[in-house]
Amino acid sequence: WIGIFVLYTVHKGQFNCPGGGLLHSYLLGLIILLASIICALSALVYVSMQGTISNPGPRKSLPKILYTRLLLYFPEFIWAVVGAVWVSDNSVQCEKTVINGVIGTVIASWIIIIFTVIGVVIVFDPLGGKKTFYLPDGVSRNLESSQSGQLLYNVKSSATRVWEKRIRLLCCCIVQDDDHRVAFTSIAELFRNYFSDTDLVPSDIAAGLILLHQEQDKMENCPKEPEEVLCHSPSSLMTDDLDVELENASHYMLFAAAAYGWPYYVYTNPYTALCKLNGDCCRSRPTDSDITGSDHHNFHFGSILKITGLQYRDFIHISFHNKIYEIPFFVALDHKKEAIVVAVRGTLSFEDILTDLSADCEDLTLEEVLENGFVHKGITQAANYIYRKLINDGILNQAFTIAPEYKLVIVGHSLGGGTASILAIMLRNSFPTLRCYAFSPPGGLLSKSLADYTKHFIVSVIVGKDLVARLSMPNMEDLKRRIVRIVANCNRPKYQILLRGCWYEVFGGDPDDFPTELDGRNQDALTQPLLAEESLMVHRSPSYNALEEEPHLNSPPEYPHLYLPGKIIHIVEECSSRRLCSSDIKYTARWSNETIFSSILISPKMITDHMPDVVLKALNSLSQEHGSCLSC
Repeated sequence: WIGIFVLYTVHKGQFNCPGGGLLHSYLLGLIILLASIICALSALVYVSMQGTISNPGPRKSLPKILYTRLLLYFPEFIWAVVGAVWVSDNSVQCEKTVINGVIGTVIASWIIIIFTVIGVVIVFDPLGGKKTFYLPDGVSRNLESSQSGQLLYNVKSSATRVWEKRIRLLCCCIVQDDDHRVAFTSIAELFRNYFSDTDLVPSDIAAGLILLHQEQDKMENCPKEPEEVLCHSPSSLMTDDLDVELENASHYMLFAAAAYGWPYYVYTNPYTALCKLNGDCCRSRPTDSDITGSDHHNFHFGSILKITGLQYRDFIHISFHNKIYEIPFFVALDHKKEAIVVAVRGTLSFEDILTDLSADCEDLTLEEVLENGFVHKGITQAANYIYRKLINDGILNQAFTIAPEYKLVIVGHSLGGGTASILAIMLRNSFPTLRCYAFSPPGGLLSKSLADYTKHFIVSVIVGKDLVARLSMPNMEDLKRRIVRIVANCNRPKYQILLRGCWYEVFGGDPDDFPTELDGRNQDALTQPLLAEESLMVHRSPSYNALEEEPHLNSPPEYPHLYLPGKIIHIVEECSSRRLCSSDIKYTARWSNETIFSSILISPKMITDHMPDVVLKALNSLSQEHGSCLSC
């Protein structure tokens, strides 16, 4: 608006050129139109800053202003078309500066309009007020009117279709077959179940995460009880066992990281990786190892060789084939540890994300294993795919023919760690000495009985406040409940929460002590939901109810509690700096149990703690520290 106003005032008397009259009218109209839009936007900003998240009363005039802004899009669009027509008219012979200014204005107008339309398409919720039709399960069972039941069914179906369309749009770049369509429907139902019972927008969730993080930091700064400190004092036997497993984990993490191929190698060696890989790209592929899938210019295999330090002849089978429920892996001979290593790749593609999100539970039925139970559906199907390749295609037979005295070790990071764990369960009876190292596996993986069964042969390694290791549907429902409660009870406007929260995350300081409606309430009242909290929860989803109520014997919850596999090594920073950039980090490791990971922790490092390079760095640091202690 300022640029157009300056252009108009400077060239006010210079519109006598051919086509200048239209230009004068266009600029004057645009100045008035943009001024109106700026006024509407200023009013939107001011009104939306009033009240709190759960008290929308002071913002009751917001819809009228929003619709006013919407109406201004029509003249804005017409004016953009007029400008485009004027710019394309060759008969106009005005000053070049004016013409260039108008061309820039027209381009800027179209960019704003296009991005606004894209933003509305992404943010707009087609369900809108239909969420209020959702009813608790108890009410829906007692519906007397078939019309009401049909209405409820239609709303749920439309919600599933909306989520399915969004997922298809995100995955438009991949080839879609029957497996993809089934996965899209399953994931859409998962998202519908999770989001249907709340009335929160993305900025509400951001404010809730900021408040939870600051509340969590307050709790961590409190002095620990003596009993809590004593319970973490390990015995010398467990310490020796931990040192051995840390040394093994540090070694096998190289294989898990190498499974990512060239993206990991380039990420960890940004300046030299491409030069080193280019030197190897022209070499012919080895004939000794069986390679399937696409590997342009030999980049993936070249990266695996450089990360692991193995030779061409050490690889038995390498698969870069990647589809939904079918993930890349390789089988190699590790002469240092005398092991046949099966390394499974983690999430690196849209297909892998769909496998991760296929979070329904299914039974894992193994004739030789008594401890059958629930497992993550998508990851189990990925493990089945690798199992068929290893056994039916004779890959393991070939490996043990070459090295019959070697033991079998299965490793993987993230999705690969979860797949490796379930694959280890499937192979356990055929290979009793098998070991599995799962680095940062997903939290919602195995039922309690299977998790206990795997403690004899699986070791999971978790770093810090890793989000993925705590991801499960019950944990996500618990996080939603905590966000709703803390957001509903905070008496500060949302913009203040977001601004102070950003300052706190970037520059640190003491956590803010936001006043809440909880202040002054007695202990008994704290167990009852507030009116504001109830206003943000349309109803409770099935898995939400499962958190607080005992499930019926004949009707298990839709998403039962699933746990991390095997024995768990938890690595944390000793004097953890909460900021992202900290120098000379020191780590400490201890044995932990699955209950420690039953709640999602909010932290700037909740994503970075999951990254394979951070896990490898932590393990190497602990392994070197142990080695230096032994030498002393």
